[in-house]
Amino acid sequence: MKKKLMCLACAGAAALLLTACGGGKKEESVNVDMEALAKELLTTVTSDSSLTETAETQLTSMYFYDADTVEEALAYASAGTTACEIAIVKSKEASNTSAVEEAFQKRVDDQAVRCDSYNPPEAERLREDSIIESAGVYTVLCVCDDPDAAQGILEEYGF
Repeated sequence: MKKKLMCLACAGAAALLLTACGGGKKEESVNVDMEALAKELLTTVTSDSSLTETAETQLTSMYFYDADTVEEALAYASAGTTACEIAIVKSKEASNTSAVEEAFQKRVDDQAVRCDSYNPPEAERLREDSIIESAGVYTVLCVCDDPDAAQGILEEYGF
């Protein structure tokens, strides 16, 4: 009887371990309304009313991602008064999101260095509070006033 209970316990533990291992990967079938997500982030987590939409033709030179791997992208950036910005990229394949994340991180790092000399609080915001998340084929960069609320919104969208 003890042997059967021990076998059942081991089998149950193994099943839990196997299901737990898959928890770190974001669902690849997530479908994000990029405009709706951007608008929600803009109105909820930023107080910078000077954020304006960046022309799609300028995005590759701002964020340095490979345009051949991207299906769609949009961004809202500050005119320079704050470090706030929101960028969303839809890659052609989920395997491309890590490269977009790296490009976003490079953007954050470069912006932080630029802000060091004239706006240290914004440089710190970039280093401490920037959010870069991917789910499926989507990658988001969000630098905002309320990163906790932004994280909650991103979770609602599947990030």
